[in-house]
Amino acid sequence: MSELESHPAGTLPVEVVERKGLGHPDAICDALAEELSLALSGFYLERFGRVLHHNVDKVLLCAGMARPAFGGGEILEPIDIYICGRATREVSGVRVPVEDLADTACRTWLRQHLPALDPVRHVRLHLLVRPGSPELVELFLRRPAGAAALANDSSIGVGYAPLSDLERMTLAVERRLNSRAVKQDTPALGQDVKVLSIRRRERVDLTVACAIVGRHVRSLPEYLAARDRARHLAAGAAREVADLDLMVDVNAADDPATGSVYLTVTGTSAESGDDGQAGRGNRPNGLITPCRPMSLEATAGKNPVSHPGRLYQIAAARIAAGVVQSVEEVAAAECYLTSRIGQPITDPRIAEVRLRPRHPPLTPRASAQVRGLVEAELQRLARYWAEPHGAPEGEE
Repeated sequence: MSELESHPAGTLPVEVVERKGLGHPDAICDALAEELSLALSGFYLERFGRVLHHNVDKVLLCAGMARPAFGGGEILEPIDIYICGRATREVSGVRVPVEDLADTACRTWLRQHLPALDPVRHVRLHLLVRPGSPELVELFLRRPAGAAALANDSSIGVGYAPLSDLERMTLAVERRLNSRAVKQDTPALGQDVKVLSIRRRERVDLTVACAIVGRHVRSLPEYLAARDRARHLAAGAAREVADLDLMVDVNAADDPATGSVYLTVTGTSAESGDDGQAGRGNRPNGLITPCRPMSLEATAGKNPVSHPGRLYQIAAARIAAGVVQSVEEVAAAECYLTSRIGQPITDPRIAEVRLRPRHPPLTPRASAQVRGLVEAELQRLARYWAEPHGAPEGEE
């Protein structure tokens, strides 16, 4: 435990935050990795009584080709999605239908969250999941009954709290634009929403990319009206978080005079404009925050029982948030967890918490509270796998 020496992100002269919405190609890759892990875990639990070894966290999306048009458009070449990883494919002669599970899970997610995209005609899935290496499978199974799983990697988890105003603003803007209510009211706004937020002292510039669905806008004036609607919604969501000098620019590359605008067939740039990869998007808190401590570790698709690249990211965020919420003397916290492969997942090699006391120094009572919170969360992470999952990122 130590004292935070850096300045709070929200007080820096310049702060930068980014969020990729659920229709962004990178976010699609994260979501499909997670959906396959959930499908595998569910099958393993139902047939074998426990989650078995798997890691399906390598997903690559190769954009297709499209011809968008006002009032419609067409897909010329489907999106190719490659899912690579390791999974237990057979137990005591019982085959695990990995391909069927992947196909159902991925196409179901695409159908539910990208309504303008046909998950059969517009997407080709390539499943490249192989059995795990014998030593990692054995490590996954090697633990006494009732004991914590052994870490199957040496990895790092990082978390911090609280969020700055700009971070909360960035989350709020994307969530508003991708909320169910907005999609029902303005279906022209596609799911591929990206928000890049810059704060220069008290001035905030939001650059929002929002794919517009061609079949819902019949002309350039209707496109511009949909874009203005997105700008109005983004500004409203931002101002609900903080009263700062605000400028919002939507689809900044548009050139209406030449007809060059961000028009799509499916509501995502994955149809032709942008490729995607798991782990290149939002961190576990839903943001990309270069002004904060971050790990490059991908969490989606990693097994929920023993992979510290997933578990420690979640635990570090919960520890930091729990300390700030529960220990009155602490104004801000950062948490760093490091694993060693083969050691119990509940026993990290390093569990460092850095604190910003409201009135230094921290009292012995507050220090003891922090230690208790850390120990309790580390023991709790052994049951993370059994916790219900919430709504997909980006939904209200």
